[in-house]
Amino acid sequence: MSKFAKRSEEKELMDDLECSGEVLEQTLKELKTINRWLGGNYVTTDGLAKIMKHHPKDSYQIADIGCGGGDMIRVMDHWAKSKKLKVDFAGIDANPNIIDLAKVRLQDVTNVRWQVQNVFEQEFLEEKVDIITCTLFTHHFTDQELIGLIQAFRSKAYLGIVINDLHRHWFAFHSIRILTGLFSKSPMVRNDASLSVLRSFKKADLERILREAGIKTFEIRWFWAFRWQVLVLF
Repeated sequence: MSKFAKRSEEKELMDDLECSGEVLEQTLKELKTINRWLGGNYVTTDGLAKIMKHHPKDSYQIADIGCGGGDMIRVMDHWAKSKKLKVDFAGIDANPNIIDLAKVRLQDVTNVRWQVQNVFEQEFLEEKVDIITCTLFTHHFTDQELIGLIQAFRSKAYLGIVINDLHRHWFAFHSIRILTGLFSKSPMVRNDASLSVLRSFKKADLERILREAGIKTFEIRWFWAFRWQVLVLF
């Protein structure tokens, strides 16, 4: 059977919630570059635009789950300001070391609160927001875990969800393996980048997981380079 036929459950180095130090800093720096150059940022802001068009408001609260170093929050903040939208953010990650880095890297972004939370614990559901976003986050979980995760997202968000993650495809796997082998200085990126593709999704995977989570209406679109946008409107 092809290794692309079903999702891998092999753990990434990034899954260690105690990872820290120079390797983590270099990894977050390179992930920022990968998202910028391979089109990942637009996948999220396009989804936000659709939700906000469907639900016009004076202001919005957005929770970015698995926020990492906060790069997507900076992207969303810049986008919102360019559209003259008032948005407050919550950056949520289970790794306290990553949250500490995010606080330093986004000192100039004053409309964000940082929270160390596990998405599978009750604390995560205590505060509701308008919109939930997550980027390169959902592939870290098994199908069964994702069903519970999406149900938690549904309970926490009033207006909608934007999921931005990878397409499991042989070209994406080999391309990112070559690129990171040539240019990456981070052992975490060199290990995790191609493994992330193997842990990611075919469209049918996403459709099945969403339906099993009780989400009946959703939109899944493919974007270059090998990204899925999953949009759920409430």
